[in-house]
Amino acid sequence: MKKTIACTLLASAFSLAAFQAEAADKVTLQLKWVTQAQFGGYYVAKDKGFYEEEGLDVEIKPGGPDSAPAQVIAGGGADVIVDWMPSALAAREKGVPLVNIAQPFKSSGMMLTCLKESGVKGPEDFKGKTLGVWFFGNEYPFLSWMAHLKIPTTGGPDGVTVLKQGFNVDPLIQKQAACISTMTYNEYWQVIDAGIKPEDLITFKYEDQGVATLEDGLYVLEDKLKDPAFKEKMVKFVRASMKGWKYAEENPDEAADIVLENDSTGAQTEAHQKRMMGEIAKLTAGSNGALDEADYKRTVASLLAGGSDPVISKEPEGAWTHEVTDEALK
Repeated sequence: MKKTIACTLLASAFSLAAFQAEAADKVTLQLKWVTQAQFGGYYVAKDKGFYEEEGLDVEIKPGGPDSAPAQVIAGGGADVIVDWMPSALAAREKGVPLVNIAQPFKSSGMMLTCLKESGVKGPEDFKGKTLGVWFFGNEYPFLSWMAHLKIPTTGGPDGVTVLKQGFNVDPLIQKQAACISTMTYNEYWQVIDAGIKPEDLITFKYEDQGVATLEDGLYVLEDKLKDPAFKEKMVKFVRASMKGWKYAEENPDEAADIVLENDSTGAQTEAHQKRMMGEIAKLTAGSNGALDEADYKRTVASLLAGGSDPVISKEPEGAWTHEVTDEALK
């Protein structure tokens, strides 16, 4: 009799768990890059049950060198994506109606890292040099900066030669380029780990050059926001995600460990991820998730100031909303 009751209770528990799993709202998040501390807040939110507390079943899909988040969401492969604003606004102008619903990153981590022996002491010394640049939507901040400097990107003694940089630091190590694109939390440290000393480098942070644009925001398709059920799902998602980000800021080592547990490739190292998480925390600090309109306007102004070939050709309309964060942050 006791065995029968126990079996019945166990079956009921399984049935309840199955019902709860089925009842949970599914959300697919497409990351901009591979599993790493850059996305620590989302992995923390999932690991700590913050999404589950909101009744969400969140799938986190890593990106990669051949993955463009805007294309993924346009093709129905995600509900929400992580993307940089220059890429998102460029995609919007080309017909993919992305809308920023939250902005966990307050500051930019992008910079150019140069070998001092190349003779680069300031931005004016870029002329005549070869510079490594990421593409797949990551080139827009660089192109905007060069436009500000009035330096052509078509080569020659008065311009720069753009080397299409892979997602590694080889062009600098092998001296194929005077400078390469790096992030404060990732590639810069790969250069250091490769044996080049900090004193042999000079870095130019986009933030310091006055051309920083917003990175790692959350974007959805505009028409989806017309559905009250979808909007409510995003409110829950943003609320839980920001809880994850703030936990990651306060517990960077633990957050890095959680990221490593979710790295199915085994490509990341503990030391690198913990260092990265510490640097990422500096970029999310100061953000509660709501997009700062001044930051948005600065980004748009930077992208429009592209001379004859701007990143975007006109002021965007409807490219962001506070409707989600206003509810999520109550």
